[in-house]
Amino acid sequence: MNTRLRLAQQPEADALLERDPLALMIGMLLDQQVPMEWAFSGPYTIAGRLGRDRLDAQEIAAHDPERFAALLSEKPAVHRYPGSMAGRIQQLCGYLAEHYDGDPTAMWRDASSGAELLRRLNELPGFGKQKAQIFCALLGKRLGVRPKGWREAAGAYGEEGAYRSVADITGPESLDKVRAHKQELKRQAKQAKQAKQAKGGAG
Repeated sequence: MNTRLRLAQQPEADALLERDPLALMIGMLLDQQVPMEWAFSGPYTIAGRLGRDRLDAQEIAAHDPERFAALLSEKPAVHRYPGSMAGRIQQLCGYLAEHYDGDPTAMWRDASSGAELLRRLNELPGFGKQKAQIFCALLGKRLGVRPKGWREAAGAYGEEGAYRSVADITGPESLDKVRAHKQELKRQAKQAKQAKQAKGGAG
């Protein structure tokens, strides 16, 4: 099978993201304050350390918190902040176990619209509006989950031909374009901040 996801930039880790929606969701949760490849290879590392070929929300939610944190902290660590991220992953899995019987696909299988899907994603522990919109775009662009209005719900991340987020990455070239876009946003933000400071100083 030709994998449509190239987020971990490792074939085995990307194959897990492709076949296991929970792994993809956990990768999205981990995607902050670390490089994207590190975040999205995390679920594969966790599965390996648990001795599983895919992740189970109910099993992770029921795992001893200290042991689960230790599992993520082993070298190489799953995240820059493995302890706090272990807690967030268990919160996410606990929510999925309680509300969706541990099955992430239940969130989008019967979503009547993009707005409904976004609302459900927004309710996930650790998912703010931006993360929910990016995940909505990722589902639509890469996995064919396209309830009516999904592009609008995903906002700018849903635009076709954009290179704004992980939803637009299909290989090294698109990864470079997304990184360039993020660098440009940082540059613009820095310029705006400097201009504001200069204006304040002039006053």
